[in-house]
Amino acid sequence: MSLIIASQFDAAFNQELAQHPSRPVIVSAAPDAPWTAANDADVLLAAPTPAWLARPAPRPDVWPGRLQWVYCGSAGVDFYPEWLLDAPLVTCGRGVASDEIAEYVIAAIFAQAKGLDAATIHARGDWRQRSLGQVSGTTIGIVGLGAIGSAVARRGIALGAHVIAVRRSGPETQLGAGLAGVELAGSMAELATRAHHIVLALPATAETRRLVDAGFLSRVRPDAHLINVARGSVVDHDALLLALDEDHLAFATLDVTDPEPLPEGHRLYTHPKVRLTPHIASNFQRVRHRLLAKVHDDLSRYTRGEQPSDVVDKVRGY
Repeated sequence: MSLIIASQFDAAFNQELAQHPSRPVIVSAAPDAPWTAANDADVLLAAPTPAWLARPAPRPDVWPGRLQWVYCGSAGVDFYPEWLLDAPLVTCGRGVASDEIAEYVIAAIFAQAKGLDAATIHARGDWRQRSLGQVSGTTIGIVGLGAIGSAVARRGIALGAHVIAVRRSGPETQLGAGLAGVELAGSMAELATRAHHIVLALPATAETRRLVDAGFLSRVRPDAHLINVARGSVVDHDALLLALDEDHLAFATLDVTDPEPLPEGHRLYTHPKVRLTPHIASNFQRVRHRLLAKVHDDLSRYTRGEQPSDVVDKVRGY
């Protein structure tokens, strides 16, 4: 018998997934209550839609019910309620958008270093020399060395930057292939004092909430540039604004905030030292085919009795 997959993705995505050799039956998950798939489906292909946040519902009476597997299309699972992790198997789309997000980070670094908008002239009288900053020779500090952090690190090394990083597993753990040029810093405090560009690429968990706080920001270089492509919850926004106002931090590029979107009139919308984008670094429509390929491959593994990729650790929460 074919697996029944309840999907929150669009019809075209579902139609392509239905062509898998196992011939799964694809049904649309209820838009306002996708968790009700537990009643009838074997697999829930979940997307980080507003339904999961609109009503932080208590655990449904039937959960996980019939479900054998919850596949979160996003890299992080913090968007979903904690009870989702009680499904027998939970996996995620880690790595699908890492290259796109790394390109966003590098674009932000170049935008800050070169400042071409400020250097652009509009009249003959503006014609004068000015110095542009450099990326080569600077230090890029990365907090979190998973798929996204590693993709940023490889690009930073290729550009001639010195790359340092901190990660959960600690500095004594061997680095993966392609990261031979990365120096593992001993602590967040050390990274703060050394990095010109600080990239946040770590998962959102109870342990990482407000990790970038007043204490961390008091240690950064005054010319430092903070880039957050992780989750808004890892940064204390009040402490960030104070650091920017008091010139303890030069600039912040934020693709994520807490909450999303921010309330109307929030200072981050208009602060002169902030570049705020609406959670677009993953450029999902351009990497949709990668998620489809990943789901297709994981479905093949699952139907062969093998473990799919990127199983979520229920204790760590990612």
